[in-house]
Amino acid sequence: MNLEENRQSLQDASPAPDSTDGPSEPEASSEDSSEVGNLLESMETIAPSAAAQGEIVQGKVLDVSNSEVIVDVGLKSEAAIPRSEFLGADGQLTVAPGDTVDVLIERLDETGDPVVVSHQKAVHSKAWEEIEKAFRDHTTIRGRVIERIKGGLVVDVGVRAFLPGSHADIRQHTNLDTLIGQEIECQVLKLNRKRNNLVISRRQALEEERKRRKAALMASLSEGAVLSGRIKNLTDYGAFVDLGGLDGLLHITDISWGRIGHPSEVLQVGQEVNVKVLKYDAEKERISLGMKQLTPDPWDQIAGTYHVGDRVTGRVVSVTDYGAFVELEPGVEGLIHISEMTWSRRLRHPSKLVKVDDRVEVTILELNTAQRRISLSLKQTLPDPWSNLSERFTTGSVVQGRVRNLTEFGAFVEIEDGVDGLIHVSNLSWSKTVKHPSEVLKKGQKIEAVVLSLDPANRRLALGLKQLQPNLWDTFFAKTRLEDVVRGRVKRMTDFGAFVELQEGIEALCHKSEFDTDFAGNLLTKPEVGKELNFRVIRLSPSDKRIGLSLKGVDQETEPITLSAAASSSETSTRPSAPAADRGTDSSHSSAVHKAEP
Repeated sequence: MNLEENRQSLQDASPAPDSTDGPSEPEASSEDSSEVGNLLESMETIAPSAAAQGEIVQGKVLDVSNSEVIVDVGLKSEAAIPRSEFLGADGQLTVAPGDTVDVLIERLDETGDPVVVSHQKAVHSKAWEEIEKAFRDHTTIRGRVIERIKGGLVVDVGVRAFLPGSHADIRQHTNLDTLIGQEIECQVLKLNRKRNNLVISRRQALEEERKRRKAALMASLSEGAVLSGRIKNLTDYGAFVDLGGLDGLLHITDISWGRIGHPSEVLQVGQEVNVKVLKYDAEKERISLGMKQLTPDPWDQIAGTYHVGDRVTGRVVSVTDYGAFVELEPGVEGLIHISEMTWSRRLRHPSKLVKVDDRVEVTILELNTAQRRISLSLKQTLPDPWSNLSERFTTGSVVQGRVRNLTEFGAFVEIEDGVDGLIHVSNLSWSKTVKHPSEVLKKGQKIEAVVLSLDPANRRLALGLKQLQPNLWDTFFAKTRLEDVVRGRVKRMTDFGAFVELQEGIEALCHKSEFDTDFAGNLLTKPEVGKELNFRVIRLSPSDKRIGLSLKGVDQETEPITLSAAASSSETSTRPSAPAADRGTDSSHSSAVHKAEP
């Protein structure tokens, strides 16, 4: 008997009012009416409404055995459902006695046979209803990826659904297997309930979510805002961060205050990070991001930490052609210029002295916080070879060195590491005028030189090469006197006279007024280039190295002899007599000298 039949029976059992004029029965009291109402209410609670075959009703789990789950569905008999219908994906039982579950009435027999119900079919039916509603309303459904099949994935959304590989992600997914076991949101592309056919798309759901988040992000985006994002991709120049609908570029220089070679040293794809919006172009939808800007700038503190003249230790982080960069602390770097690496000038490249990751001690030369520059010196931590140079070398001492460089005005010679001396072109040779040092020296040549002067304060050292040899001019002036007859070769002719080479490196001038002529002005002895002649010395000037010669009255047939040589001969004649041959020679010498006299 159902609820309506019970209600009718109670109404029939209650006394009806008499419409005749005869004596009436006593009316039911208000207490009796209240009891009937309570009875009807309790019956409505206990007895469910009439259920039809194919409907979904709720039942209460009474007992769970190894094979069955007993459920009270409020009908004449309890229903036994196979235990397998209540097992989860992991094989574990999902219900316990006292739980309320949905069941689908498959068979309802009024004759007293057990009712047949199904929990799985109830879940399946309700799932299809939700799927159809989501399809109509263009909303998303949630499911779990259970397996990979040809062309895509199988997703449990209450029923088995097919997710094509092309709809698994916004971009082509390279490995669909990574999605297995994940809970995903998707939209319905196509459905056919009769054939139990359902096709879904995760890509559409992601695109819709991306559009929604993009709109919300753009509405609140501004420069200086701090956002959370996920590292989407890494490149050599930075990282792209997914902010939720929009991607921003985190440049490598804005990742850390310290130097990094590649973003992968600090970041990983998929990593959640906090970033600051540095620049935002709404029209082009470009966002520049920064991570280091969320931490204090180390340059703001260095003024109180470092001072000019301090010795500090750092790590070499980069080596270039012009020097090496040293990290003093994360985000603070200084430059050792190649000129400040060693006292020696032979260093061709900084890599010959330092390498990346080397620990070095340096001296701070300059500190400029406004330009974020620190100048460092490596050689200042080493002894200065010029500081005690005067103790090791003195003027006039002979030193050895290697020709390091040649210039138009002289040659630089390195006599020890960090100490170079200059040999001026005027100090290369006594005997000839040197126009360029390459006429005498070669780069890399090892030589000896004389120290001419020392100036350690100005780091100057003058050297001489010719000083190693006797001074030809001094020697010549020492042995030559006025009126001596000398022999020389005409080297060149000019309008005013002839230049005569008396010996290598010694030249003299015979002015045209001193040429030998007759009374008519005709040359008796004609000087020609390359011709050797006898000349009389008429001028000697040691201070400016000038010698004057004359051809007048000089016997060209007689062997020339200087006055000093003649004096030696006269001294010899006062000695004991010599053989006749010797005496004859002496007389000839005297005759030659006499002819040379004015």
